[in-house]
Amino acid sequence: MKWTTKPLAEVAEFRLGKMLDDKKNKGEPLPYLANINVRWGECDLENLREMRFAHDEMDRYGLKYGDIVMCEGGEPGRCAIWKESVPGMMIQKALHRIRPHDCLDHRFLFYSFLHKGMIGNFAPLFTGATIKHLPREKLAKVEIAFPRLDVQRRIADILSAYDDLIENNRRRMALLEDAARQLYREWVVRLRFPGHEHTRIVDGVPEGWVRKVLGELCEDIRESVLPETLEPNTPYIGLEHMPRRSISLSEWGTAEQVISSKHRFREGEILFGKIRPYFHKVGIAFVDGMASSDAIVIRALRPQFRGLVLMTVSSDSFVAVTAQTMREGSKMPRADWKTMKQYLVPVPPDGLLCNYESTIQSIVEQLKTLAFASKKLRAARDLLLPRLISGEVTA
Repeated sequence: MKWTTKPLAEVAEFRLGKMLDDKKNKGEPLPYLANINVRWGECDLENLREMRFAHDEMDRYGLKYGDIVMCEGGEPGRCAIWKESVPGMMIQKALHRIRPHDCLDHRFLFYSFLHKGMIGNFAPLFTGATIKHLPREKLAKVEIAFPRLDVQRRIADILSAYDDLIENNRRRMALLEDAARQLYREWVVRLRFPGHEHTRIVDGVPEGWVRKVLGELCEDIRESVLPETLEPNTPYIGLEHMPRRSISLSEWGTAEQVISSKHRFREGEILFGKIRPYFHKVGIAFVDGMASSDAIVIRALRPQFRGLVLMTVSSDSFVAVTAQTMREGSKMPRADWKTMKQYLVPVPPDGLLCNYESTIQSIVEQLKTLAFASKKLRAARDLLLPRLISGEVTA
């Protein structure tokens, strides 16, 4: 079967979003996607910001179902399909909005971009010495190979089946994480633990509880490691791999992609993104590996403290306090462990603490199982992707 190859400019309409300018922007405040909200294959809709859009800018910068949003900078080429999860969504200038013509299935185009990202086809188009960009004039020249529309749809159906299962796992993980947060709020913040009705409050904490500073429950680990001393496929977690407002660190690169000294971490330890901590990048590692030096590696001092430490340092209140007390670095603000470890934590007596720990660790194990199931699905999809997207395998 013959495939057609054309530059993107001939098969899609695309434009950059609106520049954020509080002094000049007028109109209705609307939510918008920025670079940080777009991950490969999904949009992170936590903590969306708003800016003003005039009535005549709605079509120019608005999103419709099936549009592809692609990062212009940061990790240029990273993209996702917009599925109208939030009505009235707009885009900021850091993103390209790509709207395919009738000759292309939007899912097929997304998988074409995903494949190009995997094999590095976008890299030769990047500009910028330090921060990479994929400008509109370069994006316009990206060549898209495609078969008939019915074949595109069959290819997209096959690949989407894997992503639908991955999305289902992601939703289950989100529910589990929410359950863990609810338990923390009920037991530790609101003090509505089992038996609270019959427990007196003494000096602000329930009788039998003690108030400790975080540094009495955990420590920061600064074990430097060079990537060349590890196996090339050793997991590497950088800030770019850490999702916002999630306690699951289920994505990673490999040590062969790293050239400088990093920090070693082990399964069950917590990584806290210290650069701009208000981005809320905190989670538990499901593997051993090496982490960005821009992350604090946190280890509980006793096994029964693990769940309490995890849910404390990933809580909204802790992240907010950390953001308020961050140090101003040479380029960007950073979390300060010396201040963080002074945070006060109410600690229940051993029996209640073990009960709490058991519940949280059960949730963590379920999260780990779902995360690895999704990695296997993603690996199977990625094995099939180049064969389908090139026409090597007929759909």
